[in-house]
Amino acid sequence: MGNLINFQDSFFIAGAYGMVGRAIYKNLLKNGYGNEKIGGRILRPSRNELDLTNFDLVNKWFQINKPTIVIICAAKVGGIIANSEFPFEFLIENLKIQNNLIEISKMHKVKRLLFLGSSCIYPKFAKQPIKEEYLLNGKLEKTNEPYAVAKIAGIKLCESYNRQYNLDFRSVMPTNLYGQFDNFHLTNGHVIPSLMHRFHLAKIKELPKVEVWGSGKPLREFLHVDDLSDACMFMLQLPKSEYQKNTEKLASHINIGSGNELSISELVSMIKTEVGYKGDVVFNKDYPDGTPRKMIDSSKLMRLGWKPKINLKIGLHLTYEWFKENFYSMRK
Repeated sequence: MGNLINFQDSFFIAGAYGMVGRAIYKNLLKNGYGNEKIGGRILRPSRNELDLTNFDLVNKWFQINKPTIVIICAAKVGGIIANSEFPFEFLIENLKIQNNLIEISKMHKVKRLLFLGSSCIYPKFAKQPIKEEYLLNGKLEKTNEPYAVAKIAGIKLCESYNRQYNLDFRSVMPTNLYGQFDNFHLTNGHVIPSLMHRFHLAKIKELPKVEVWGSGKPLREFLHVDDLSDACMFMLQLPKSEYQKNTEKLASHINIGSGNELSISELVSMIKTEVGYKGDVVFNKDYPDGTPRKMIDSSKLMRLGWKPKINLKIGLHLTYEWFKENFYSMRK
């Protein structure tokens, strides 16, 4: 770790029990934080312990616990179907969570804040690869527009506080994530975990075919969650002057991606091979494809010195092994 964050800091991971929050917590522990003898207190209240949508409760929690670094990875998330069926929940819950955390962090003078968004904030037909400055330059994908609008509001809230009060609130925009502790729900999960679960069930039940939603043609970029946690730590250690020099006042977020993309049909083939399923695959074109291509430009972050370490083949293997040992074994 660099000297911008030290063992006197108290880290508050909002959303600590989700996929991203757990990866960041693991990363902090790996670097010595959370050791009572050394320091580096890590605060990670569960949803039952702290309702992030309740302003008064969050404010009181800050008063008692006094975090100095806040990492916001708490969010209501889901795939295309979930976003389409519950637009109100995706908008209002995400707005409440992030607005409370960002405003209260300002009130309590936290040293640094890192807000995690999503690459779905960008226009549906944005020029590829998508640069940070393409934000708000076109219409959003309709199926996840409420979620995207909430995340854009979070970026702009951090940006506005920085401009008006000279704070150090940073925003990063990860590409599509996957890995351990992902949501493996068959219908409400994202593409990798839900497909992995579907192929696994088809294998053990010896089903003749697996249905995949959509045409398989859209192109997607994926990043393992452990690479994201490394990128977040890199961003937290970046000097404020470097962060400001590599962003703009009205485009103050930084993309985090792998730099590689593939079609959904190619991804399906890789997952099918990793799982060891021998049956057929049928693409159901009655389901929406979503954005045709979504490749983000991570050149700013990579020029600063960060690079991903886990390629997709290895990442899928690690994820499937975790799924079998943890998620599926608990549900048999």
